[in-house]
Amino acid sequence: MTVHMPTDPDIKLVRTASGEITLSIDDGQSMQAWERDLMEESADLLCEFGSDFLEAGLGLGLSALRIAGHPNTRRHTVIEIYDEVIRLFGESCPEPPPTLRIVRDDFFEHIRTIPPASLDGIFFDPALPTALWSDAPFWDEIVPVMARALRPGGVLIPFFSTVPVLRWQFVDLFERVIVLPRTFTAYPDTRYTSATTGRAFIQCFVTGRHSA
Repeated sequence: MTVHMPTDPDIKLVRTASGEITLSIDDGQSMQAWERDLMEESADLLCEFGSDFLEAGLGLGLSALRIAGHPNTRRHTVIEIYDEVIRLFGESCPEPPPTLRIVRDDFFEHIRTIPPASLDGIFFDPALPTALWSDAPFWDEIVPVMARALRPGGVLIPFFSTVPVLRWQFVDLFERVIVLPRTFTAYPDTRYTSATTGRAFIQCFVTGRHSA
């Protein structure tokens, strides 16, 4: 299975005079700083389920730092495909927590190397081509690989949704779903949410206690 990501994208950190921060990849809004509260609450929820975690996508590092800095965390590994994203994070955080490890790799290849039932949780927020989110055969192949890496009772938390619909990609392989509705206000020019204000939904997919 190959995920066709841009091989040499234009990556930059865009700051406005009003304090807005956007991680831009090929002029697309990959992540913005207004997400902080939602990302940190998602990270805190993840950390309720154990101490060893894996994250897909570094972005601005909001969730990575929150997870790595949590008192429950023993080890948090972030898989990021782009060197420039890692470099920008290093500029903003030159002394990350000792529990944080950043690996330059393709998450979808890396997850296949993770031993079964070895993780307590996966935080899933990679920058993916839009069309991939509706590619059912892709998700049918990769989600079982992610689920297999989780210990019984482990969790997968994807990027929050701004529509009240469960992430269909993950529903079938998990025993229960925790949903936390929260209000949010994005930037006026945010394009990747359904609206710039309203309710966002943190979704946490939990494996069965007796299945790896």
